[in-house]
Amino acid sequence: MKTIKIFVIAFTAIILMSGFNNPTYKIARLKYNGGGDWYGDRTALPNLIKFCNENLKTNFEADDDVVEVGSSSLFNYPFTFMTGHGNVIFTDQEARNLRKYLTGGGFLHIDDNYGLDKFIRPQMKKVFPEFDFVELPVNHPIYHQKYPFPNGLPKIHEHDGKRAQGFGLIYKGRLVCFYTYECDLGNGWEDYGTYAGDTQEARLKALKMGANLIQYIFTQ
Repeated sequence: MKTIKIFVIAFTAIILMSGFNNPTYKIARLKYNGGGDWYGDRTALPNLIKFCNENLKTNFEADDDVVEVGSSSLFNYPFTFMTGHGNVIFTDQEARNLRKYLTGGGFLHIDDNYGLDKFIRPQMKKVFPEFDFVELPVNHPIYHQKYPFPNGLPKIHEHDGKRAQGFGLIYKGRLVCFYTYECDLGNGWEDYGTYAGDTQEARLKALKMGANLIQYIFTQ
């Protein structure tokens, strides 16, 4: 837990400064059991990293890592991304490990790639049985970092006509998990042209919202 807290404090200074040439931190993708496609949105994180390094002057490694939910290596990453369409299963040990990571300063972004919702909610209840996801209001600071989103989470891909929603888990006043639903934010980070109907406008919105997320979690 101390390691992550040190990461966050150090990164706050880095994100406000430029001139760092050597990459310092890595972002990780969360690998989980249950059969769901944790490996989806393959090009998303490298593109988000590049965008943040260029526009926020962060100094992330160019490529993301893969880390398992129950691994002690999870504590090496201040930011972890999770996505998929299908089933998710956390063992009791994995739920405890993820809770320890999140309450110790780590952050998890869960992005529903359409179909994840009914699986991830009960699993996150194992992690935080005392909390429910709450929708973040449009005036939440996460939507008002470098790039303003006055109407809240942008809609990137259309599935069934529902509005995009951003949910959070808040532990002792700190947002520890941000869950993007009916949005497909990660799809928007992927290489342009990956999906039929992609537009540069939607992709830029997705990257800007991702940059807001990065900026927020390292300065909150």
